[in-house]
Amino acid sequence: MGRTLRWVGSVSLALLLAGCQQSSTGSRVDRGSFMLETAHQAQAADQRIRFLVIHYTAEDFHSSLNTLTDEHVSAHYLIPAHPPKAGGKPVAWQLVPESQRAWHAGASGWRGRSNLNDTSIGIELENRGYRSTLVGPRWYPFPPEQIALLTDISHQVIERYQIAPQNVLGHSDIAPQRKQDPGPLFPWHKLALAGIGAWPDASRVRFYLAGREATEPVDRLQLLEKLAQYGYPLPTDPLPTELTPEQQQSVIAAFQMHFRSSDYRGQADAESEAIVLALLEKYGSRD
Repeated sequence: MGRTLRWVGSVSLALLLAGCQQSSTGSRVDRGSFMLETAHQAQAADQRIRFLVIHYTAEDFHSSLNTLTDEHVSAHYLIPAHPPKAGGKPVAWQLVPESQRAWHAGASGWRGRSNLNDTSIGIELENRGYRSTLVGPRWYPFPPEQIALLTDISHQVIERYQIAPQNVLGHSDIAPQRKQDPGPLFPWHKLALAGIGAWPDASRVRFYLAGREATEPVDRLQLLEKLAQYGYPLPTDPLPTELTPEQQQSVIAAFQMHFRSSDYRGQADAESEAIVLALLEKYGSRD
């Protein structure tokens, strides 16, 4: 460019510059007291938002709204169990702009990343979670109209940030030692069928099961290693032997609540191993 400008006359140079300015007008953004030229974007950048994390509130709507608007915890969206309608359309509450960080994930990790508040959108669902009974926890279901609204919002978030299926997660996936939400009644398979989140191909699960009984025991540490490869917040080298048996069981149970909610006792079994192998084949391992 430098050699070219030596022989361009002053008139020609003025016309050249004017032409450049005119051609880039469509890429300029008016910011009031100044303009931004956006035609030249750097390549050394990536999307800040990588994850979509789904929670339940464990409270009724009004308590949830109060909790999520105080100074200690927040989420980008809150969806009522039975969304009201305005103009015939269901209403969700946006509590934090997507451009800002919400405090919903806490101490968390997925696929080698930590502190997921910085890189995620959080959606809270009004749901009481569970109540304890003599035969174990009784989980509360999610009403269809709530899931329908969640599906619409999630579609837009995923498209906006190009979030990979394996990065659509529950709170229990990213913090299995602390959290159980959204719980075993959350319809992960239904959302996956709608294009939201990961799900293994049934034929590949059968392939990796290889005729074994679903409940046949497998090596727990080897299963945990595969879960770490898929993304669960566990070290891959060395194996997670420093975790207590109870902590190891919590990670397996979180995985089972997401991908095999019929049995989430946290036992290392053949079906769980087959599922994670099918997921690794389909979506790859952590970066």
